[in-house]
Amino acid sequence: MTDNIILIGMPGAGKSTVGVVLAKALGYDFIDSDLLIQAETGKRLFEIIEESGIDGLLQIEEQVNAGIRTQRTVIATGGSVIYGEAAMEHLKSIGIVVYIQVDYEALEKRLGNLLKRGVAIRKGNTLRDLYNERAPLYEKYADITVNARGKGIREVVETIENILGELCGKEI
Repeated sequence: MTDNIILIGMPGAGKSTVGVVLAKALGYDFIDSDLLIQAETGKRLFEIIEESGIDGLLQIEEQVNAGIRTQRTVIATGGSVIYGEAAMEHLKSIGIVVYIQVDYEALEKRLGNLLKRGVAIRKGNTLRDLYNERAPLYEKYADITVNARGKGIREVVETIENILGELCGKEI
């Protein structure tokens, strides 16, 4: 088994919720990298965007994610982590990257105000634009892709556990 499991995917894909349940199931620690950013800066994500712009948030996000040093931990990342090449290279070097894939229609139903969530979306872009821009990057960095369509949290966790078990040649 690998040291860490890193969850990537769109905002609203369930990374944090899946991450907590998966960590409990595996006996791992759990880190939400968005919360690390907030702890380090003393600001919520949308406040960082308001003060420093999207590029400022992305720079902080890359630094924080590239600096994570941990073992036996499930790490739920922010949806925009895939814009930081150094962060993604680091995360891939310390664990298995799992892309929680959710279809656009489900995301549209789940997400409220993107700006209050601190989503790194440029002015004039829609959620559809963001989805189309990010999906290829999630696929590029993923070691494992789990399609969450029509699945509850527990089913997504079990799917991840089963895939990890197959990769490691044993049940997790």
